Amino acid sequence: MRFSEYMNEWLYGEDGYYASYRPIGKKGDFYTAVSTSKFFGGTIAKHIIARIDEGFLRSDSLICEIGAHHGYLLADIIEFIHTLRPQLLQTLRFGIVERFENLRIAQKSYFEESFGNAVSLEHYSDLSQLNEQSTFFIANEIFDAFACELFYKGKIARVENHEILFDIDDPKIAELAEKYKQDRGEIALGYESFASAMQQSSKRFEFMSFDYGELNGRSDFSIRVYQTHQTFPLFDEVLNRSEAFGKSDITYDVNFTHVKDAFAEAGIECAAYATQLVALIEMGILDLLAMLKEHAGDEIYTQELEKVKILITPALMGERFKMIRFVKE
Repeated sequence: MRFSEYMNEWLYGEDGYYASYRPIGKKGDFYTAVSTSKFFGGTIAKHIIARIDEGFLRSDSLICEIGAHHGYLLADIIEFIHTLRPQLLQTLRFGIVERFENLRIAQKSYFEESFGNAVSLEHYSDLSQLNEQSTFFIANEIFDAFACELFYKGKIARVENHEILFDIDDPKIAELAEKYKQDRGEIALGYESFASAMQQSSKRFEFMSFDYGELNGRSDFSIRVYQTHQTFPLFDEVLNRSEAFGKSDITYDVNFTHVKDAFAEAGIECAAYATQLVALIEMGILDLLAMLKEHAGDEIYTQELEKVKILITPALMGERFKMIRFVKE
């Protein structure tokens, strides 16, 4: 099978990595910004409120997370909206796009435990089910989870018994590789159809996503496997691919120019691209910390500050992760 089919089965097959609930954080395979600090979601909540105040988003907008895992990020956003502008909980709607039923059940259960009847959670299995007037979409580490082809000097990879062989000709993939000046590396699939589906899902929206990668594709392989906070390049001889298949996360660096091009093709403007450090500070994460210090005292403030430092310190998540934001008016 082609590598994209292999990766898709690894992540999304019946026994795939994302087909069942996997812990994230200390007990999982990796950390995310969401598992690091609630102030990640809190800062996004502050931005949503600002966009409502500016008149871009309606007060009855749908706030929708795509690929929400357990639902922690959306729940953090709701918690901070309740703190900063509680009356908006009476008008805003909240939803998750999630393809797996067992994850939808886990998300619904978590929201019921967290909010009782105060918040109603809407579920969609696909963006095509949405027909909204005003939406704020949020996703964390989504673009690195799209299946990709592996390209090497004019050939793409196929997989036999977990062995990777470069011997397939594919003119379309070769054309993309030439466009992004790659003689080897990952060529993501599905960005174009994702952007097109989002274009049709809402008359007006803002979509914000955080992921690791660069604005330009690198002519090298970044694809790797995460196992209990250890990283193994996919081609590492130490890695047993047959044992890791479906049980560990597989991911690669995002080429954000490819993402931008896919959305531009769908007629959607890229409004901002920045490091996570710059994005979170510009959206007001330090203002939220100052509010916490004023109302909660030094001890709690210091605890949360240490967590936020992980999000914004350049040597940690601050520079490695990027924020990209798209707007349809």
